[in-house]
Amino acid sequence: MTGEVVGGLGDRLAPVLRPVRAGNGFEEALEQILQVVRLGLVPAGERLPAERELADRLGISRVTLREVLKVLQDQGLVESRRGRYGGTFVLPRPTDTGGDELRRRTAEVDIEDVLRFREVLEVGAAELCAAHGLTDEQAARLREALAGTRDAPLADYRRLDTLFHLTLAELSGSPTLTAQYAAVRARVNDLLDCIPLLVRNLEHSQQQHTALVEAVLEGDADGAREMMREHCAGTAALLRGFLA
Repeated sequence: MTGEVVGGLGDRLAPVLRPVRAGNGFEEALEQILQVVRLGLVPAGERLPAERELADRLGISRVTLREVLKVLQDQGLVESRRGRYGGTFVLPRPTDTGGDELRRRTAEVDIEDVLRFREVLEVGAAELCAAHGLTDEQAARLREALAGTRDAPLADYRRLDTLFHLTLAELSGSPTLTAQYAAVRARVNDLLDCIPLLVRNLEHSQQQHTALVEAVLEGDADGAREMMREHCAGTAALLRGFLA
């Protein structure tokens, strides 16, 4: 009987759960399981598939999966129960006004449009910086902005992350691109303020920042472009998971 229940649940989740890409495994796995919960594919009171099954479906390690489930626990979306009939169970959706405020703040924002425009500008800026090269002074500015994000207290991270990305846009040499990026980044920050800061995501982002700066300073335009695209995809996965 248990096998029948799990099999039926697996079929129900098949349209959402799929192997994630290597570059943003944590973020994309979180996005998919958030979709499962928010779409009601596993109703409140029911159990998510076992960790082994979830990890296999998503193509991630069980360590990464447990980090994802910890985020969902911290957000009050699931709870872990021990014992023979234990597992990770979906909790009833909260009815406080926080959800209403979230909907109000995002109702008039086309999230996909914002994310796509942000990616176009960011990827273009990274490629331009690498292709055209930076002066010693410009390279020092970029390294300083990177160091600021590396040493940032959690409460200051998003501000210094914004400064890092704005610096890269400015160093592209296009004032128009910089102005457009500043505007779209303000909208991105409004969306980011609606979701929690996740330490695992910030650590991953910092690794991507470092690889991005290395590619720019080495004049590797293809590498800079692809790393920025991957970086934007990670942020987009979190925003879609929590807000879309």
